Amino acid sequence: MRKLTVSLATLGIAALGIAVPATAHAGPGCNANWNSHGRDGNVRAWDGTDCGGTLLGVTAGKDPNWADNLGPFQGGDANSASSVMNSGFVGGKDVVAFYWLREYDDHSYGCLLPGEKYVDDLSRNHFTNNANMNDAIESHTWVASTACAPGSFIS
Repeated sequence: MRKLTVSLATLGIAALGIAVPATAHAGPGCNANWNSHGRDGNVRAWDGTDCGGTLLGVTAGKDPNWADNLGPFQGGDANSASSVMNSGFVGGKDVVAFYWLREYDDHSYGCLLPGEKYVDDLSRNHFTNNANMNDAIESHTWVASTACAPGSFIS
């Protein structure tokens, strides 16, 4: 009887594992990058997924135009990001708002909370206008979470 109970319990646990969807696993590249920098006050973006490829920019500030020749993101950085990281300090304006258009046009954006740390593949996320975020960011700024509409948070 004991073997039957153990077998049924094991079968029940296995069935539960099938019934509960698996969560997405974070990429090793973003994990390694996070572990090497931690919460250092910056936002980062890469042209590849999993915080790989070319590092487009790193800044503790904002950048209203990733396509100009000013600031930490320049020229070809606009519409190139496939992964982003929020390693900003927690408190106050600690959310990074990434915008579909230049100059922080608030008609379409996505917000990355500090607790999310990073998005390893922007193709899974959409701006508030439902446009896919991959290779589509033109500006960013730091905001308080209250500045972000429900449904605008990315992960």
